[in-house]
Amino acid sequence: MSQTPGETAERTTEGTAPASDTPPDAERLRRWRMALGADSADSTGRTLTGQDAAMDGALDALYGGGAGKKPNGRATGGRSAGLGASAPSVARWLGDIRTYFPSSVVQVMQRDAIDRLGLSALLLEPEMLEAVEPDVHLVGTLLSLNKAMPETTKETARAVVRKVVEDLERRLESRTRTTLTGALDRSARISRPRHRDIDWDRTIRANLKNYLTLPAPDAATTAGETRATPTGTVVPERLIGYGRSSRSAKKDIVLCVDQSGSMAASVVHASVFGAVLASMRTLSTRLVVFDTAVVDLTDQLDDPVDVLFGTQLGGGTDINRALAYCQSRITRPADTVVVLISDLYEGGIRDEMLKRVAAMKASGVQFVTLLALSDEGAPAYDHEHAAALGALGVPAFACTPDLFPDVMAAAIEKRPLPIPDKEYQP
Repeated sequence: MSQTPGETAERTTEGTAPASDTPPDAERLRRWRMALGADSADSTGRTLTGQDAAMDGALDALYGGGAGKKPNGRATGGRSAGLGASAPSVARWLGDIRTYFPSSVVQVMQRDAIDRLGLSALLLEPEMLEAVEPDVHLVGTLLSLNKAMPETTKETARAVVRKVVEDLERRLESRTRTTLTGALDRSARISRPRHRDIDWDRTIRANLKNYLTLPAPDAATTAGETRATPTGTVVPERLIGYGRSSRSAKKDIVLCVDQSGSMAASVVHASVFGAVLASMRTLSTRLVVFDTAVVDLTDQLDDPVDVLFGTQLGGGTDINRALAYCQSRITRPADTVVVLISDLYEGGIRDEMLKRVAAMKASGVQFVTLLALSDEGAPAYDHEHAAALGALGVPAFACTPDLFPDVMAAAIEKRPLPIPDKEYQP
């Protein structure tokens, strides 16, 4: 028997005969037809029905050929979509793709729809926001539209942003706290600790030179006289202990974040991490965002959603001006970590920026440069500026959110940073 057009062929394992009597070529042609789109119907000889046809229609609306137009009425040229300018039709399409595809695929299709079809304006309508799948990139788009957003949409937009922020906090907060708490304890070691505060691993390593071999007493056994194995001990002349807990901040953290449009995902993650760090009493955390202007959002760190809506994505970049502000707020250089998150496309004074970084390092500040703080890896960035910072002992590299706690722990303990080699380019 041959498979009817709308049926799904049963999958088979490699090297075995197909299950039932479904021709293996039929499933192969179906998959090619789904991948290539409607234009391939004649060449594959496949006609889709049922759910396959609905999935194909959702894909064709975004990626299909034809002389479609953007929602603003301008021709796209080449491949275009059939979503049109109607918010209800787009909302139905968003509902369709959430039905047929997993969340990760839906997020990619949403981004493609915004980029290819100019659907950003439709996100200003509450019914549209209720239909979308929230993710970091969508938050970046909403933040870029913040100033143009009507009041009727802002509450819905905040709900979308809050959902993404809470998901990130659940994923990142516990590990960040655990990693940095350990780093802070180790960085505040004392030489005369109480017994319960002794770091035995480091104490033993520091006193191995004081190892003494003790004389072995004779040991009697039922088989006769034998000599016991010699034993030894480490004499702990110098004790190393964890620092005692203190109500005052042990370290000052300054997050200096580029809010140009290309850094949207980094701004979202930096805001979440800023809120987590600010909630740790042993850290004093400052969050500064900048383009050509500098805005200090430290007083809003108790709610990262407020922080995000306090940013203004887009505009130029003046890194030197932002670093000048951060430098003016440093009171304990030896206990301060400055994290610059930027693609390093400097619109200000390059030489002054580099001099400022060198001056902070010379004063004892731990300086970290992240080209991005996101899951996407290194973006386009200014290689010349990255190389200049590397020459100052400040390597610039992209950092994933999962790696960020380890980077901060290393900076706090003044250890070499865990740079991911495959992403680092001097």
